[in-house]
Parts: sequence; C-alpha cells; structure tokens
Amino acid sequence: MKTEKNEARAGLLYGIGAYGMWGLVPLFWPLLKPAGAIEILAHRMVWSLVFVGVALLALRRWSWIPELMRSPRKLGMITLAAAVITVNWGLYIWSVNTGHVVEASLGYFINPLVTIALGVLVLKERLRPAQWAAVGVGLSAVLVLAVGAGRPPWISLTLAFSFAVYGLVKKKVNIGGLESLAAETAVQFLPALAYLVWLGTRGTLAFGSHGAGHTALLVATGIVTAAPLVCFGAAAIRVPLSTLGLLQYLAPTFQFLLGVVYFHEAMPAERWAGFSLVWLALTILTWDALRTARKSRAQVETAAAAAAETARAETAPVEAAPSAPPGR
Repeated sequence: MKTEKNEARAGLLYGIGAYGMWGLVPLFWPLLKPAGAIEILAHRMVWSLVFVGVALLALRRWSWIPELMRSPRKLGMITLAAAVITVNWGLYIWSVNTGHVVEASLGYFINPLVTIALGVLVLKERLRPAQWAAVGVGLSAVLVLAVGAGRPPWISLTLAFSFAVYGLVKKKVNIGGLESLAAETAVQFLPALAYLVWLGTRGTLAFGSHGAGHTALLVATGIVTAAPLVCFGAAAIRVPLSTLGLLQYLAPTFQFLLGVVYFHEAMPAERWAGFSLVWLALTILTWDALRTARKSRAQVETAAAAAAETARAETAPVEAAPSAPPGR
C-alpha cells in the first residue's frame, strides 16, 4: 500500500514536471534569437534525435525498430505524424517569438475540444450531452474571438487541430513516447540537417555565430523537447488518465499567464470573453469526465462484489437434508 502511494505521488510529480516544462517553454524560445523560427525548428529536430537516440541506447530499447520497418502502414503513419508535429512545433516557436503567446496558449486550451470533434468526425464516436454542450460553448468562444479580432484565431486553431491530428495518428501507431519521438525525428532529421547546411552555405546560419552560450542553447532544444516527454511517460504509467487529463491544463495556463504577465500582451474585453467561454467549456468537459469515471468505477465495484458473492455461494457446503424417521 505504501509503495502504491509512493508510486502515485511520484507519478503526480512527474506529470506536474512534464506539463510545467511545456508551460514554461515560452521563456526558452526567445533566448535563441537572432536565429529564425525555421532554423530553431531544424535544430529542435536534429538535436532531439541525438538526445532520444542516446536515451534509447542507454535503456537498450531497440527491439521496436525491426517491427516498425516491417510495417509500411506504421511507417506511413509515423511520416504523417512527423509532418503534422513539424507544423505544430514551427508555428508555436514563431508565435512565441513574434508576440503571440496568449493566442498560442488558446490553441492548447481548445485542443481537448478539437480532439472530441475529431473523434466524432473520424472515429464515429458518440458524444454525451455534456460533451456536445462543451463543444458548442467552445465553438461560441472561437466566434467571439474571431469577431473581436476581425479575423479567425488561426494560430490557435492551427495549433489545436495539428496537435489533435498528431494525437489521433499516435493512437493509431501505438508505440511508446520515446520510441515514437525517435521515429518521427528520424523522418525529420535529413530535411532539417539539409536546411541547416543550406543556411551555412549562405552564411546566414546562427549556430556557432553568436558565442558558445547561444550555440549551447540551440543544442539544448533536444533536451527541451525530450525531457518533458520522458516525465510524461513516467507519469502515464503511475497515475490514472483522469489525473493526466486534469494536469494537461497546467501547460496552457502557464503559457497564458506568461503571455499576460511576463510578455505584457494585450487582453481586450472580447479576448477575455472568448477565453472565459473556453474555460467554461473545459469546466463542463472536466465535470463530465470525472462524473463518468466515478460512475464507471462504481459499476465495476458493484459487478466485482456481485461476482464475489456468487463465487462464495457456489463454493459454500450444501447442508444435508434431514433423513426420514425409521419405519416410514
């Protein structure tokens, strides 16, 4: 029992660490200037493969590679995942470094709603009434933000949809987090390296041109990508999915607070209204998820108790019937 509590506590800390790092990453990308967003993205791809490869080598987790290579379907899905996460990473870096942190945070707030919508459209899932209500409120929030800004919140929507599609593809591939990142960055590696070499031939490569500290920070993009993923993987095997579902809101919350408090981005009334609607939608979604989880747990416990009672009844000794008196 004590070991289980320690494991749960460790899982909670790993989860907070993962989402905390993802939430604070907007502080990191501006440090890489004057490198442009695409160069930073290319470094992230190259150095992520290096660090994840070292991690897999240390853990001796290579058995998944032959199986992946024998499956053209999985290779195709990995390539699609790599393409989608490239869009997500690149747009996020650009958004942070051009003063759109708040709008980027909105993308990860509405991501659960987009994931639910994709479940209906792609997987033909059926939604509960509360989930429909949450999606409807989320759609209203997007409309309010679009009318207020005079344009759709395209950064938020692109980030939300790209990450939702990425999650859907990862679900189909069904391999571990580190292994998946290694496969995806292996797909990204050669184009990213070719782009960096091309920048070098033009004399516009920032890597190595702005001191050792700046060079080290570009190399650290690999750690910044891999470290939260490792923590997330450690959390996922120790805490329930419902707990991870609540923790996922830490990252966009931190990003939103950084955008408002640290980067001093504008928050006009219509933006507050839009965000308030999104938070209402997420509150409905979370309440429904917790209620459904409690109901499912109660049903499992009731079924287990009934099965145990039936088992006891079947194994109980049968009392002998009273014998008839002699002479009858």
